[in-house]
Amino acid sequence: MPLDITHPLVQHYAERYTSTESALLQKVNRDTHAKVLMPRMLSGQLQGRFLAMVSRMIKPQTILELGTYTGYSALCLAEGLVKGGKLITIDANEELEDTVRGYFNESGYGTSIDYRIGKAADIIPNLKESFDLVFIDADKENNGKYFDLLINRVTLGGFLLVDNVLWSGKVVEDKIDKDTRAILSFNEMIQHDQRVENVLLPLRDGLMLMQKVKE
Repeated sequence: MPLDITHPLVQHYAERYTSTESALLQKVNRDTHAKVLMPRMLSGQLQGRFLAMVSRMIKPQTILELGTYTGYSALCLAEGLVKGGKLITIDANEELEDTVRGYFNESGYGTSIDYRIGKAADIIPNLKESFDLVFIDADKENNGKYFDLLINRVTLGGFLLVDNVLWSGKVVEDKIDKDTRAILSFNEMIQHDQRVENVLLPLRDGLMLMQKVKE
């Protein structure tokens, strides 16, 4: 059985002593849980506030996100953009496009967010930008492929975040499925990549935080 990474009581306590969501983020959270399949994919308050704080610390000019879902994490990451900065977010699910664009337009970041529908592996090679911050929260079996496509596009000293690297605790179980095997392989790859310094954080479903330290 998958493990709870954090005891529910500890999770609730952490959320209690974490800054609250904005009214718009609360709306995205409610709507996602009420109307969208697999609402567990939403970052939520604790991880969302972490993403926002990381972005504000970095003050990125350019952000790339793979896996928009309902737009919650993009809105959090956009909080740290410098004036005139841009966030590109990519998702393959066109069914949510109108809803997500509505949230972006309702926020104060609409003109700073470039929302693209399509396969990330097809879109990334055509991007002209380099990125100060990258957040990967897409199909897990391609984490390694996305990292390879993007590492040379990340600025020296820039950061990458990859979500779900603990995969509900399946990374420490005996029975391994295809996605878990891909995550194990990715985590091992990052641990031995000399271009990055990395910390695996047991936040929510596991976040791999990396800083590019070598070209």
